[in-house]
Amino acid sequence: MFDYAFWIAVWAGLFGFFMLSLPRWLAYGKLKKVAPTRFNRQRREVCFVPEGQKEPIFVPWEELVAWVTEAQGATEYGVQRQYGLGIGFYHPETGEKYTLEFETPGLPLAISSWEAIRAYMEYEVHTLKEIQDPLELQGPDDPPWEGVHVFRNARKRLHDEYREGKRGMFYLVGWYLYHFVTFWTIPNRLVEWEVKNIKRMSRKTLPRAMSEWSEHFGKISGQSPVTN
Repeated sequence: MFDYAFWIAVWAGLFGFFMLSLPRWLAYGKLKKVAPTRFNRQRREVCFVPEGQKEPIFVPWEELVAWVTEAQGATEYGVQRQYGLGIGFYHPETGEKYTLEFETPGLPLAISSWEAIRAYMEYEVHTLKEIQDPLELQGPDDPPWEGVHVFRNARKRLHDEYREGKRGMFYLVGWYLYHFVTFWTIPNRLVEWEVKNIKRMSRKTLPRAMSEWSEHFGKISGQSPVTN
């Protein structure tokens, strides 16, 4: 009975891992074919490559139109609400209308997504941590994702607070026990691995005209050009 239960558990675990990983691998496959939208603050332009097309479309930043959608409907399970952010523009040469929409979990997230883009283009905000870093674990030169540097910064802050008397021995031991149970730095290393894969796939899908458009070409009014 134990042998049967063991193999049932193994195959059930593998099946669950496959089902949980399937959406991520499907997203990777889509990323290899779809060129991401890029915002160039120096040129004050946005580059789109609509799905199914190969030639990029360069649109002035001031000509973009953004909106937030909210839908509500009743089903047999109760009232359901859906939220999303939309961006629209006209092709500078043909005048053809394009719209892009994506869902968000809530209305505040839809609004904040657009505000993050606007902050980057209008107020020289480079990363989200310049606006909000709730854990305060990002150093000045650290990348914006939660890699191994976040773990090391958290551990350094813990020891500093312990020496200053802000944290006790029980908290210190609990912190190490929690991260030991959660596989130490493996989650952070998986984040770094995923970021590298996404960057590599994004570079492969960029059209040549889009890559040249993204290159820095000096400074304007003392500002450093940045694309995202």
